[in-house]
Amino acid sequence: MDSSHVRIQFPHLFLLFWEHLQRDRKIHAYVNIGFVHSFLRRLHICTWICAFKMYRKVLRKHQFIKCNRRTLSTLYTYPNNFRAYKGLIAAQYSGAQVKVASDFVFGETNKTEAFLKKFPSGKVPALQTADGKYLFESNAIAYYLSNAQLKGANDFEKAEVLQWLEFAENELLPAACALVFPSISIMQYNKNNFEAAKEDVRRALGVLNARLLDHTYLVGERITLADIVCFANLLNLYEHVLDPAFRATVVNVNRWFLTILNQPQVKAVVKDFKLCTKPSQFDAKKFAEYQGKSGGQQQQQQQQQQQQQQKKEKPQKEKKEQPKKEKEPEEEMDAAEAALSLEPKTKDPFDAMPKGTFNFDDFKRFYSNEEEAKSIPYFWEKFDPENYSIWYGEYKYPEELTKVFMSCNLITGMFQRLDKMRKQAFASVCLFGEDNNSTISGIWVWRGQDLAFTLSPDWQVDYEVYDWKKLDAKSEETKKLVAQYFSWTGTDKAGLLPTSSLNKCFTTNIPKAYQY
Repeated sequence: MDSSHVRIQFPHLFLLFWEHLQRDRKIHAYVNIGFVHSFLRRLHICTWICAFKMYRKVLRKHQFIKCNRRTLSTLYTYPNNFRAYKGLIAAQYSGAQVKVASDFVFGETNKTEAFLKKFPSGKVPALQTADGKYLFESNAIAYYLSNAQLKGANDFEKAEVLQWLEFAENELLPAACALVFPSISIMQYNKNNFEAAKEDVRRALGVLNARLLDHTYLVGERITLADIVCFANLLNLYEHVLDPAFRATVVNVNRWFLTILNQPQVKAVVKDFKLCTKPSQFDAKKFAEYQGKSGGQQQQQQQQQQQQQQKKEKPQKEKKEQPKKEKEPEEEMDAAEAALSLEPKTKDPFDAMPKGTFNFDDFKRFYSNEEEAKSIPYFWEKFDPENYSIWYGEYKYPEELTKVFMSCNLITGMFQRLDKMRKQAFASVCLFGEDNNSTISGIWVWRGQDLAFTLSPDWQVDYEVYDWKKLDAKSEETKKLVAQYFSWTGTDKAGLLPTSSLNKCFTTNIPKAYQY
């Protein structure tokens, strides 16, 4: 039979092909119509079905097919936000169309009623999808904007991607922020904390360096969301802190980082990036300026509103003006307080208790800047046992503790979730022992005489896995125990020595400040 008898006329075949494209909700084809025309008009009817499937596969491979549900999303963020880069880079790979809100002003837009109705946390980045749904938290946004390839090729790779996302948020990011923020003068510099953060960064980079010794990428043979998120969390480190001498110790990470950085999809988002040649140094003047801007902004706005109101009012009666009392200078906010000042206000459960005389901020500053030989006696000199209490907390399930770094994650995760307690609480928690033979315990001090975690549902996530015992502040045994934990010395009940110690003064927004 002549082949012309088994060919289908082009218009009918093309319309059938296009109808299938439009019916498939998963795709939205940016197709060269001329190419489709020349491709389909030559197809043999016997091979049309196979060719149609092949053509769809080619389109997906070269990312001509894009998801309708992810087009025209709006991302709210401030400029050069490394957290926002995660979603923007993922969108470059998947083809998802995202526009950055041009009228967003951090500290203003995210405090409006309309914004908080969509994103109650008030945090950015935040994403509004084309169909009117809302997402916050950078990893969730990046995941939504990713395609199947970025999420992992199979179930195991998907689990690996999640594993590295957890590592990026719990290991890389806290350590990086603790090192970068003082370096660029947006957080108070403390030598002990800074050196500890440097070791945390070395440790986290060491994990990556070992993985990348025989892997081009973190998961599989192609770039995934794991690479994108870890890369974004390392950007500030590579820009401000990791000089050539530091980078020389992690050559595998450097190779991987530069590979990601030079991808076209990444360069479209991260522009004009330069590697650190000389580490940034803390500048007290810049820090004071930053504190003034973050702490005095609200007060300045209130003063301007009052002045405008006074100009509009017409005095009806002469009144004698009494001399105004000068306002006492407000205490400077640290980086955490500056960030939290932009969040919606919530009532502090501790406010219902007597204030007492013990000043946590004063003690934490003294404790951070002085040796334990001075800071521990200072604690007992200032401590107010009538309005504050001391507690001993011990992890209930030591038999479940395996790797040291995983145990550290338990502690830092708890600190992170309890960050809103930091104003009226202090804790020093130690990890004793070694891999597969360890315990966790610590000393906690907070306002009030009862167990503090029951005061707020937000504080009740972790406390039930600990046994809690209230200590007698006048007891010599308590003083000995406090000295042991505040100085990270001594042993646990089984005689195990401290493996690592984590101290949380609740004065910074970095949830993990290791002290080894």
